[in-house]
Amino acid sequence: MHAQDTLCHSAEHVLAAAVIHLYQGAQITMGPKDHSDGFYYDIDIGRPVTPEDLEKIEAEMARIIQANTPFEKSEITKAEAYPLFEKLGQRYKKEILDWIPSDTVTLYKNDDFVDLCRGPHLDHAGQIGAFKLTGVSGSYWRADKNREMLQRVSGVAFATQAQLDEHFRRLEEAKKRDHRKLGPALELFSISDPLIGPGLVTWLPKGARIRIAIEDYLRDMHFKHGYEMVFSPHIAKSDLWKTSGHWEFYRDSMFSPMDVDGQEYVLKPMNCPFHILTYQNKPRSYRELPFRYAEFGTVYRYELAGVMHGLMRVRGFTQDDAHLFCRWDQIDEELDRVIGFVITILRKFGFSKFEVNLSTRPEKYVGELDQWDKAESSLKQAIERHHLTYQVDEGGGAFYGPKIDIKLRDCLDRLWQCSTVQLDFNNPERFHLSFVNSEGKEEQPVMIHRALLGSLERFMGILIEEHAGALPFWLAPEQIRILSIADRHLDYARKLESTLMNAGYRVKTPTNSDKLGAKIRDAQMAKVPLMLVVGDKEVEQQGANVRTRLGEDLGFKTPEQLLSLCSNQ
Repeated sequence: MHAQDTLCHSAEHVLAAAVIHLYQGAQITMGPKDHSDGFYYDIDIGRPVTPEDLEKIEAEMARIIQANTPFEKSEITKAEAYPLFEKLGQRYKKEILDWIPSDTVTLYKNDDFVDLCRGPHLDHAGQIGAFKLTGVSGSYWRADKNREMLQRVSGVAFATQAQLDEHFRRLEEAKKRDHRKLGPALELFSISDPLIGPGLVTWLPKGARIRIAIEDYLRDMHFKHGYEMVFSPHIAKSDLWKTSGHWEFYRDSMFSPMDVDGQEYVLKPMNCPFHILTYQNKPRSYRELPFRYAEFGTVYRYELAGVMHGLMRVRGFTQDDAHLFCRWDQIDEELDRVIGFVITILRKFGFSKFEVNLSTRPEKYVGELDQWDKAESSLKQAIERHHLTYQVDEGGGAFYGPKIDIKLRDCLDRLWQCSTVQLDFNNPERFHLSFVNSEGKEEQPVMIHRALLGSLERFMGILIEEHAGALPFWLAPEQIRILSIADRHLDYARKLESTLMNAGYRVKTPTNSDKLGAKIRDAQMAKVPLMLVVGDKEVEQQGANVRTRLGEDLGFKTPEQLLSLCSNQ
């Protein structure tokens, strides 16, 4: 766990202690696993938490921190833990104990407060240099809408007041970059139309142009990296999801089945079963492997209304999904290629800072132990060959295989989960996948799930916020706007527009009669990278005066010079 994670985790426990001190009979549940956005604790004090409550809780937290009491770790058996939390009146903690598979559990004590926790924590509460509670929201226990509604109290904590101040400065900057405001303002997308429903995105023409530019680039890169593109249906019979295991393990996140001609169909939550069936379309030989199938596949997942957030968390989204099927002796090379591909793509979009996590074998797993050891070793070596620093999440892998998660860090120092590389020992077994090996015998292939950007919707939200809507030239929905000073200049402006459009650029020529200053302001508000001003002089000399959206005057350019300028953007 990072030092900042440990600090936030400790502040989270101080928050719980303050709630217990202040509200008789208060129930505390748990906080987040990931503290990259701060901390929270889901609590129940028998009524809604008010702003006045937050002030009281903050004051009590400050008192606990000022006392500088140590965090003390201990280990007891589950049999001892049940009566302890029964005595403390904490029924949710008793329920959490039911989930823990081991016979022993760890506790952390701070002054008179004891909590069930794996840790780690700071040495003393006084090491929490500065904190602030940021709000309260509703949260269902275990994210189950049929369970109790709790109050989620959230906050942030840092080692120093200066770091806390910098955090809030970044939050203010993030508000200016919020894609939920910029997207509609720039006419990129519409979301949550009451006639369509929440969490479903409609891409407007400008947003569609950005998405097409991204998909065109990715498609070309996939072909260059030896992938084949496929297309799969948006619905399938429930039998497919029962075979894949999604019906058993993922059904709560799937939309309700629909009856079609007496058969049960479901909107797809994943693309992988379709790629498996593509591989299974005919017998395979070891000489043909590896197969690399990629798709911009739209999937649908039932998300609770309270967790949806602009483009970042939606109910329908498109994944840049790929699945590789290879021999065991090809794993090292394939993983190396995949990670190199991920880094190339993320850097193309302007991201160069990454955080990499390697999640290893959990207690319950499928496949052979030596398969897991080899797969984990191959993943580790691939990361190291690309000189990426990483953390190991021991036991954090899925039951069907180890994985790599690559998070990118944006200009506001926020981490975003995008890329995933996941080995799968489960689905090849479930679908009875095979190829004929060099000895003429059937052998099971290795399957690798892979996403570069993850969700295209989410990644576009990240891009909009990274650039505050002013996307780089190659991604801008409108790259060039030609501004005529008077109506008599429109014919030449359209001729210049045609030249640039034929060269492949996205160009617009407004025909309104606004003054030039107003046209320039409109183009700047629309974040258009280049403006070409056309007047009498430009018509006579056959060119245009070039301005950038930042106000820089690049002077007069001929059509040939304009094409050269655009090609170098």
